[in-house]
Amino acid sequence: MRSIATAVGALRRSGIREMMDSAASLDGVLHLEIGEPDFPTPSHIVDAVVRALASGDVKYTLSRGTPELRALLAEKLRERNRIDVPPEAIVVTSGGTPAVYGALAALLDPGDGVLLPDPGWPSAEMAATLLGARPLHYRLTPESGYQPDLEQLEALAPQARLLVLNTPSNPTGAVFGRELLERLLGLAQRHDLTVLSDEVYEEIVFDADHVSIGSLGDPDRVVSVFSFSKSYAMTGWRVGYVVAPLEVAEAIVKVQEAIVACPSWPGQKAAEAALTGPQDAVAAMRAAYRTRRDVAVAALEREGLLLAVPQGAFYVMVDVSALSDDTYAIARTLLHGQRVAVAPGESFGPNGGGAVRLSLASSEEVVAEAIERIARAVRGADTVSASR
Repeated sequence: MRSIATAVGALRRSGIREMMDSAASLDGVLHLEIGEPDFPTPSHIVDAVVRALASGDVKYTLSRGTPELRALLAEKLRERNRIDVPPEAIVVTSGGTPAVYGALAALLDPGDGVLLPDPGWPSAEMAATLLGARPLHYRLTPESGYQPDLEQLEALAPQARLLVLNTPSNPTGAVFGRELLERLLGLAQRHDLTVLSDEVYEEIVFDADHVSIGSLGDPDRVVSVFSFSKSYAMTGWRVGYVVAPLEVAEAIVKVQEAIVACPSWPGQKAAEAALTGPQDAVAAMRAAYRTRRDVAVAALEREGLLLAVPQGAFYVMVDVSALSDDTYAIARTLLHGQRVAVAPGESFGPNGGGAVRLSLASSEEVVAEAIERIARAVRGADTVSASR
């Protein structure tokens, strides 16, 4: 078995971060590569933290998060997600990424199989690989609206210990309905799988309702991950949380102690203010993302580049197969040739080939102009191909 040091050395960085780094040194770039809301953190959250900072009581917290925040989260989970758990089942983390890593570390042994969506958020596979687990990709295709193929999952499940779900999905924008989630939970029960449900984009849904699989029964089988980053434009505050069976939650606390000791005090104060303050900013941001989604879908449909209409999150997958088979090369070409930063589809898994992901966390004008530049590049490739 490879050592962790060997695994780290062989690990490819997230294509999202690669493109973000490359674009940072260039002028005039339209940034659609990273899921960074262009809205400020709502002012009542910032103001509450400023008032709290004035006390000077900025110190370590419990590794699992403050009792005050975990009590508020338990209330939120009961009211919004229909997940009824005590505060002891909640671990506050330094964002959604450490939440996923901590959960995987608590649940997996080296060699365990992990069912991962393809295309899917790359950090989940990176974490699984670092932990010595075996990624098992299950296909999400544009023809199905990027919904899971249950027959393929049934075939792969005997090799797996864990099933990772992400709804609303990064990168596809797919939302899994209640009936599908019930069937996925049934599959997990038949094959004795634990489900890790990434629900970071829970508040950003357009054409469907968000359903938490943890609300559908069998709570000892489901671990759910949430974050304040996207819903409240709080990416830099670095605060997320995990909901897990008590034994798993205790294991995640140990992982957190080894990596960051505890989540940040200011971030937790910001999260408290987000939960207890007005929610109108969340609704306003969701409405803006819907408008941007509609602008992007209309433009991509006109150009014949749309792969599927996203139902949630703030991403859309774009067909750029006319340019190249190498989506990393496509992303570099679009960055340097068109000054548009996008995420290469293959960063999200083998099934992301021929596509790039656009983040719609920029203004309507930026989204429309970026799609026009991408279409121009594709039209140029079609012209060159036709002339040969």
